[in-house]
Amino acid sequence: MWSPRGKGFPRDRVIYRDATHAGSWYTDNPRLLSQELEAWLAATAVLKSDSAQAAIAPHAGYRYSGRCAAYAFAHINPKNISRVFLLGPSHHYFTRRCALSRASAYRTPLGDIPIDEEVYRELWATGQFEEMSRDVDEAEHSMEMHLPYLYKVFEGHHFTLVPILVGALSPEAEERYGTLLSKYMDDPSNFFSISSDFCHWGTRFNYTRHEKKREPIYKAIEALDHRGMDLIEIGDPEAFTEYLQESENTICGRHPIGILLHILKKCRPGLRMKFVQYEQSSHCKTLRDSSVSYAAAVTIPKTNGA
Repeated sequence: MWSPRGKGFPRDRVIYRDATHAGSWYTDNPRLLSQELEAWLAATAVLKSDSAQAAIAPHAGYRYSGRCAAYAFAHINPKNISRVFLLGPSHHYFTRRCALSRASAYRTPLGDIPIDEEVYRELWATGQFEEMSRDVDEAEHSMEMHLPYLYKVFEGHHFTLVPILVGALSPEAEERYGTLLSKYMDDPSNFFSISSDFCHWGTRFNYTRHEKKREPIYKAIEALDHRGMDLIEIGDPEAFTEYLQESENTICGRHPIGILLHILKKCRPGLRMKFVQYEQSSHCKTLRDSSVSYAAAVTIPKTNGA
């Protein structure tokens, strides 16, 4: 079992990260959860794609974002993938770095997913990562909300997980981690699952910015999100950073997305992001309203004009 400092956990037992949000953010009943995920995946009518090596998907409670997330995960061809890098933002723990879990397996109501110890050792050896305590790991929901979908899509196919908690990174740090991880994107048996919601709008999020000429408010939010989504599709991390600084859009997974954009820029050419679904938890019409936006994207082949 992986132990970055060469001590700590015994190698003869597995250390689990429990599914702490099961039973609240999503059902902890395996049968009902499986049925729910199957229904959402089937409803997308999406065909599995060999070019799907990365996806952006939301991480809210499934009653809000589960349907949208299915549009990203439905593209995965499990026959081609044996390892998933899972990058999620840190909502509760502040760090300027990325962190690796101390667990050796992540639990879901559907089954357990083993962490890839070999890759974890490689990442730890770079000196660029810190350890994530079990309390921090289990308090964070951004990666956990992707796990049942990944388990379901890979049902019957073995895969390992590389969970990476992404802190409040500078643009330079995003580039550094993107460069470090880009070699793994060059291997078509690896998949990157990027966890992010989009605009959190309303007084409870301390964000009510909108173009008053563009009414109703939910249409202004949609336009704001699509400006950022367009830059992600173009694959320009610098322009995406400038957009975030100018708009202050409350995209919680901005740093995992920033890393992904640098990965795509540094790795072998041929792939870009394409958004395939966009939704809002509710349609804001007055300043008393609030909403969270959800978007799903996957990699597709670049064309000569893109």
